[in-house]
Amino acid sequence: MKKLYLVRHAKSSWRHEGLSDMDRPLKGSGIRDAYNTSEWLRQEGERPQKIFSSPATRALHTALIFSKQLQLTFDNLEIREEIYMASNKAMFEFVKGLNDDWDSVMIFGHNPTLTDFVNKCIDHRIDNVPTTGVACLNFESKNWSSIDKKADLLFFDYPKRRNK
Repeated sequence: MKKLYLVRHAKSSWRHEGLSDMDRPLKGSGIRDAYNTSEWLRQEGERPQKIFSSPATRALHTALIFSKQLQLTFDNLEIREEIYMASNKAMFEFVKGLNDDWDSVMIFGHNPTLTDFVNKCIDHRIDNVPTTGVACLNFESKNWSSIDKKADLLFFDYPKRRNK
């Protein structure tokens, strides 16, 4: 079985005029949400073997916070250009190309790709993976290359859900 955590970057700031989309930083509330969500995952015993992140500042900063909180070394984190602005098809190709030595992988990316990916894999619909949202999918496969678009949603969590 292969477990895939899809994490949308934390809330980013729009305060800095002239910054490209790639360079937008996290807001203070986004940093707090990233620490809280990653701490919740750590307490739940969730710990991926490998982390991949979009190169966008907001995604990478979120991934670094999660890595630290989940007590993963930074050599378990890899920046991949193709995650930024990936189509749903490109994201499936990326996942199918993962090394089979990893049974659990966490990907930090963006919407609408993450929401679309989750909805293609599960038998019901979620409206949106919000910022710092985590969807955990379980694929009944021994190899990433043979996963199909049928997965069990093990959990779907986000800051506002836990703060109700």
